[in-house]
Amino acid sequence: MAQHAPHEGPGLLTDVLADAGVETRVLRLDHGDELPTPGDLGGLVVMGGAMGVHDVDEFPWLETERRWIAEAVRSDVPVLGVCLGAQQLAAALGASVTTGPAPEIGVGEVELTVEGRADPVLGPEGERVQVVHWHGDTFDIPPGAVHLASGARYSNQAFRYGSVAYGLQFHVELDDAMAAAWAPELPVGVTLDIEGRRAVEAVGRRVLSRFVDMARRA
Repeated sequence: MAQHAPHEGPGLLTDVLADAGVETRVLRLDHGDELPTPGDLGGLVVMGGAMGVHDVDEFPWLETERRWIAEAVRSDVPVLGVCLGAQQLAAALGASVTTGPAPEIGVGEVELTVEGRADPVLGPEGERVQVVHWHGDTFDIPPGAVHLASGARYSNQAFRYGSVAYGLQFHVELDDAMAAAWAPELPVGVTLDIEGRRAVEAVGRRVLSRFVDMARRA
């Protein structure tokens, strides 16, 4: 699991992976941890972060991570990219990542596309999915990928490449500890109401459990 910032940890994934009996290792790229060979891994999760995919002068490991992700996809290793991780996955697959019209921050929802409603990971949630947004960049859907979800302000919110690589622009992994870590980092005046977070947490446990189950079968 690749982590890029102290407040952007695995959140709910810790419990979901533990419940599934999956051994995990968190790599702190912001601390200079080296990346293992993707083929030696059962799966790869790439978390969020405040930096953008083009900030390579300040964060040169971004390019290394993209090559790592691309190798994982070529090796059919299950991949889950969240927020920055989704942008990194999109870029690794040849798609453009650009700055959006305005930051999208807070509890909200996305609408699943026709393909999204048929997707084994997201589809069981129905037409609309409660999520948490915190992003200002967006990505094109990579060539050959399937567009899974859209939003009112950002049309590309999720995609699947092949059968085991997922990019989610939004967050569903937020638990209480992660929300507390986010609080001092959020823009002034922005809060995440507890009722909305609880709804997203319920979604996250289901979605992440289905991804882990799928990854174990792959």
